[in-house]
Amino acid sequence: MSHFVLTSRRFLAVSALVVAIFCCTSQARAQGIGFQGGGTITPNQFFVGSHFETGELMPGLRFRPGIDGGFGGDYSLASINLEFLYAIPLKSGWALYQGGGPAIILIRQTVGELHDTSVHAGSFFTFGFAHENGFFTDFKIGAGNSPNLKFGVGYTIRKKKP
Repeated sequence: MSHFVLTSRRFLAVSALVVAIFCCTSQARAQGIGFQGGGTITPNQFFVGSHFETGELMPGLRFRPGIDGGFGGDYSLASINLEFLYAIPLKSGWALYQGGGPAIILIRQTVGELHDTSVHAGSFFTFGFAHENGFFTDFKIGAGNSPNLKFGVGYTIRKKKP
């Protein structure tokens, strides 16, 4: 195996460990797991994914790591997002949130019978709205090898408060 592949695997393993540590240190009553889907522009693809959302690390601040798979064109794209979000409560149970973070982008391109897989770094900025019942919709603006614009809708399942 090449040095690049081994280094990439180590980076992914360390990233997964960091995500696990953050996920296990939050209060259980505020944690949630969710699912999202939508579309991207540049590349033009559809995506589906899932995420884990911690409880509040500080008032209004949450950590929401996730993974998305994009499909369309002559390649597929997987994005591992390490996202921090800050929410501003609005009326009627809604909140405006913004944030972002780094991303690990895995691209598999097919040209004829040849398959090429590569790993890249990226980052993104998120802007969206979420309801206390778990529904959310957001836009992500990407940099590096992240999709330039991503629009998604999803739902986060949280433990009900006693």
